[in-house]
Formats: sequence, structure tokens, C-alpha cells
Amino acid sequence: MSGTYEDLKVWQRAMELVYSVYELTQRFPKAEQYGLTSQIRRAAVSVPSNIAEGKGRLTNKDTVVFLCHARGSLFEVNTQLLIAKHLGYIAAGEAESAHSLSTEVGRLLNGLISFTATA
Repeated sequence: MSGTYEDLKVWQRAMELVYSVYELTQRFPKAEQYGLTSQIRRAAVSVPSNIAEGKGRLTNKDTVVFLCHARGSLFEVNTQLLIAKHLGYIAAGEAESAHSLSTEVGRLLNGLISFTATA
């Protein structure tokens, strides 16, 4: 896998997810500042961070481990978006838009994991 992590479409889309999560969580109640707001932001940031860290690893096996960590964090983000929607912190349309982006990141991530694991 040549190039830098910044060249990876999955990393680029994961960064867009981070920006989206930060925008959405700006409107969360102040009472959630150290709760759901912090948790979902950390999980979102973890996705592109783990992709970048995996790209920096020397073996494909090590790379796949970090890509799988990114996938786990993505599942956390999805769960937390559902919680935020259920609590009324974000509108259904906003949740669907973020979920759609998250689904795309998941597809790209799964493809990269498969490719890297068999390379």
C-alpha cells in the first residue's frame, strides 16, 4: 500500500465524519459535555487516527489490527448517534446524514481491511 494515510479515501471520509460529529455535538446540552459529547467526539476522532496509525505500521498484520480498531470506533460512533437521536439531541435527518457517511466509511474500511489482510 503506497502513499500516505492522507491519500486514503477512507481516511478522508473519516475526517469528514469527525467534522460532522463536532458540528452535531455543539448543540448537545451542557450537561452532556463530559458525557455523550466527549464520548462520541473521542470515538469519531479515533477512526481516522487509527487508520493513520495503521498506515504507519511496518507489516500488513499490524496495519490490519489498527484498521480493526478504527472499525470498532466507528461502531461506537454509530451507537452514540442512535443514543443522541433517541434522546432528542439531534434530529432524525441529521442522524441519518451522519449514519450514511458512517456507513460509507465502514464500507471503505472493510474493503481496506480485506485488501490489506490478503496482500
